[in-house]
Amino acid sequence: MAEIFGAGVTHYPPMLVADEEKKFVIHTTLKYDERVPEHMKSPINWPEPMRVEYGEDEGVASATAHRERLVSSFRAVKREIEAFDPDFILVVGDDQYENFRDDIIPPFCILAYEDSESTPFMRGYAAGSRNAWNEPVEKVFSYRGHAQAARWLTAQMIDQGVDMAYAYKPLHTPGLPHSILNTLLYLDYDREGFDVPVVPLMVNCYGSKVISNRGGALPQKRDGVFLEPDPPGPSPRRCMQVGAALARAIQESPWRVALVASSSWSHAFLTDKNYFLWPDLESDRMMFESLQAGDYDAWSRVSTPEIEAAGQQELLNWACLLGAMAELDRKPEVLDYVETYVFNSNKCMVLFRP
Repeated sequence: MAEIFGAGVTHYPPMLVADEEKKFVIHTTLKYDERVPEHMKSPINWPEPMRVEYGEDEGVASATAHRERLVSSFRAVKREIEAFDPDFILVVGDDQYENFRDDIIPPFCILAYEDSESTPFMRGYAAGSRNAWNEPVEKVFSYRGHAQAARWLTAQMIDQGVDMAYAYKPLHTPGLPHSILNTLLYLDYDREGFDVPVVPLMVNCYGSKVISNRGGALPQKRDGVFLEPDPPGPSPRRCMQVGAALARAIQESPWRVALVASSSWSHAFLTDKNYFLWPDLESDRMMFESLQAGDYDAWSRVSTPEIEAAGQQELLNWACLLGAMAELDRKPEVLDYVETYVFNSNKCMVLFRP
């Protein structure tokens, strides 16, 4: 019988890497981002909470405490998912120039993969660094897909007026996109096993920066000039409509589904107003208060320019989740809300029980 469990988590890439490696986004920004004014490269000019968090060790001790809070919530989410015993986990994540590249940028895409193999420590953020588990760099992680459900959901979404793209295999990056892969790695942080089939739903969260930033922290140049912004991603309202359609489709299915949105909230490297050094805490607090109150309509009223000004592009993943939870009239149970100045993004961990 169809049933839906909901959760919101993060796929924060630095959790892949040992804290002692100091592979924090802020170091990349300070060293390479020429948009940061010279005076803001000195901690003496930062907000006091940021200076305290950065400390004398450039954030190492604070990163350990940050990790502990996130891991504690991931353990709780995993327990809930295992108790729910889903037929598959549907993870809503963002594609950051992995398969959404210059040749095709869909607003949404369901990955109808059979099985997949990924080597997270040989690519992206973890490449060249000691990972948090001291596992071999070449370790392969295998995950089962649920192509039947992915195809069925795609057809149902199209029937409801959502022009959903789909893919049977990766276009550019082998294995699972990082937002999906990291989520699965963190849900099994203690390496006890998490053998649940996964269906990824990818969102073009980065919109105006997906090509011009290559989905990353630093803007790209051509002939010494920053690239022009790209067309925007889908609006929060549209993402919520897609989430609502997804919930209706699942309710008509024979499956028990764990619907999980994975993203951090405001990102420092997307937040111009804070010199690309710390996230927009004020905007995130307003979004969090609306979430906590179950006021999902407040999310649908936020415009794309407001999302981009606050560096909240990845909240589009959560908008899909909240659209589904609004359709189901579910209220949130907040596990933790983690604010930070130094570690690029605020994080929220939430459950929506059946």
